[in-house]
Amino acid sequence: GENPYPLYSASNLGSFGGLIAYPLLVEPNMRLATQSWGWSALYLLLVLLVVACGLTAARLVTARKLAGVTIEQRRIDDTPMPPAAKPSARKIALWIALSAVPSGLMLSTTTHLTTDIMAMPLMWAIPLGLYLLSFSVAFAERRLLADIFTMLAPPMLLMAGGLTLLSQGSGGLLIAATSLLMLFTTAVSLHARLYRLRPEPEHLTLFYLIMAVGGALGGIFCALIAPLLFDWVYEHPILILAAAFLVPLPPLLPWADWFRFGKTGQWWSAAVLSVAAIVLGYFLAMEWTGWFTPTELAMAGGLLFIGFAAIGWRTPYMLALIALLIGIGGVATLRTSAEGDRTRSYFGIYTIRSHPEIGQRTLSHGTTLHGTELTGPGQSRVVTSYYGPNSGVGLAFDRASALYGADASVGVVGLGTGTLACYRRPGQQWQFFEIDPAMIHIARDSGRFGFFPGCAAGVPIQLGDARLKLQETPAGSLDLLAIDAFSSDAIPLHMLTREAFAVYQRAMQPDGIVLVHISNRFINLEPVLRAMEVHGGWHAMLRYDDPDAN
Repeated sequence: GENPYPLYSASNLGSFGGLIAYPLLVEPNMRLATQSWGWSALYLLLVLLVVACGLTAARLVTARKLAGVTIEQRRIDDTPMPPAAKPSARKIALWIALSAVPSGLMLSTTTHLTTDIMAMPLMWAIPLGLYLLSFSVAFAERRLLADIFTMLAPPMLLMAGGLTLLSQGSGGLLIAATSLLMLFTTAVSLHARLYRLRPEPEHLTLFYLIMAVGGALGGIFCALIAPLLFDWVYEHPILILAAAFLVPLPPLLPWADWFRFGKTGQWWSAAVLSVAAIVLGYFLAMEWTGWFTPTELAMAGGLLFIGFAAIGWRTPYMLALIALLIGIGGVATLRTSAEGDRTRSYFGIYTIRSHPEIGQRTLSHGTTLHGTELTGPGQSRVVTSYYGPNSGVGLAFDRASALYGADASVGVVGLGTGTLACYRRPGQQWQFFEIDPAMIHIARDSGRFGFFPGCAAGVPIQLGDARLKLQETPAGSLDLLAIDAFSSDAIPLHMLTREAFAVYQRAMQPDGIVLVHISNRFINLEPVLRAMEVHGGWHAMLRYDDPDAN
């Protein structure tokens, strides 16, 4: 037809359907072998369909040439049409930007949510699904939904985007939901602008190629470059500012037109709003305590009002958004980075916090506490938190020599702050398994935590995936093995499969003990371990330890 672009809407709707179908329908109901054969058959069908499309297209082109009709000289109602002009370099650059920012924002939203809001398993699938769905809305022939989300995007960037420099390791469903809504509305708005800038069908292939390049650049920035440049998810507020610079800004309420402001009046209105945003943002940043006191709420509300009023003028709108970012937690986040208390790797973001008022130093990975050290005199080797003496791992490790002799062999998957190292006794053979070099630096070399240097000097740390490393250990060489490799509250599911437990079983002595940490805010892992016990021939016990009750 005359407009081939809605086909792109349909294809992304198919991608969205495939994405949600796999975890909900395919994976739970089909064995791996069935899935393998099924995907192979479907890919073969896909290849045949693509070949059929190619043959059909070639036949149509040949028919047009025989009829004397070319793409360069089409006829509609017997009126010659000139060839479509090639897109300019400026337009191509804009296509790349409008493709790269939503792609990057999808990834940065995923990282932000799983780092500082909700480290929920499969959380990554929701932003990806919304990103795919945004193409279906933005490229649809009917423009009503695209226009609605284009109108909603600027206020959503202010309300949800203004909170993205908060890094207190807390959040909830409301913040997660608003972040996802912001992603969707912004992606639709930017992709709808991309649709409005689409070329004639003659240049459709170039258009899709440039879109793919932009999407790849957004992904490369977030997945490869940002972890090297930043110690926190700073790519997220950067991309939010980029989105605010690119989204259309239709006024929510055209109040300047109501008052019949001319060019001079509009200039003064934008200037006043800009100054007000800067001043109020400065005072909010100075007053910020992290608790949203009435004063802080009032100033944040004032900035939102300024931002809403500024929609329609790019400069004051951007200044209001920047003021919200800096004022609501931005200064504290930047200060933590400046003080060197945060480390980032490809596996996560680790924050060290000192609490001298209560004599503690903590390590957090995203929203989850991963170790606490007492900083009082003579307390640096006291085991704490969920590794305490009454925990399951504490009870087992404290009795390792009594159970397996003075030369008991102990393995620990997941280093953390190295707390478990202080259960080590002279003569015991210990080794740790850790996949992240940054974690090894924090626990052993940074000087911030004393567990490992004080209790396990010289103990080997196997760097790499623990499953692979355990396969390299001699069979039956371990008496005790602790599994605590969780990242924030996300679960490395490959550590809890039948295949993984077969690896553990091979590495253990016949009467050895595997200790698995299963506490989690989102997923009940007890049935998983129960199934492993039933089908794997294990004997299992559950230990629930509440330190506050002891």
